[in-house]
Amino acid sequence: MSESFPENSPVVLLIIDMMNDLEFDDGEAMLPGAVEAARSIARLKKEARQRQVPVVYVNDNFGKWRSNFAQIVEHCLKDDVRGQPLVELLEPDDQDYFVIKSKHSGFYGTTLEILLRNMGARHLILTGITADICVLFTAQDAYMRDYDIVVPQDCVACVEDGTKRFTLQHLERACKAKIVDTDNMTWDFDSE
Repeated sequence: MSESFPENSPVVLLIIDMMNDLEFDDGEAMLPGAVEAARSIARLKKEARQRQVPVVYVNDNFGKWRSNFAQIVEHCLKDDVRGQPLVELLEPDDQDYFVIKSKHSGFYGTTLEILLRNMGARHLILTGITADICVLFTAQDAYMRDYDIVVPQDCVACVEDGTKRFTLQHLERACKAKIVDTDNMTWDFDSE
């Protein structure tokens, strides 16, 4: 892989907002589902690596405009925060890509669209928290940009299970997202 240019791949795995301290009002309620999703995402990321599918962390800056991705990860690992288990399960490595966002969608005001275009991406696997906010907004923007969307339901979390179910149904209906389980996911998206 060249240092100057991104990998070329029709499929890209997006990990949305999982580098997260969960230090917000619903953070404690979010923690169990987020940890469960992080375990599934970790397995999915491992399989993506074996299949040479690039991994892009799309993460909120949490209103810290002078932060960078490494600082966000370090804060979550070293400052005794609620979300530390998420980051321990999904700590990025040197092969991963990073896009910092300031709003709900991974596309709004970021370099994500340019990165995906340079990768030749057509199919996006969306994972992360929360399914009903940042995953949803990113999926809607991806759909409007003509990406095929796959959402492994065990790789997303919400504060409430009912909200998650409703959001997944909405993504399937409104964004033509394919809702799957990680264990049953096929990686041959062009033949589907």
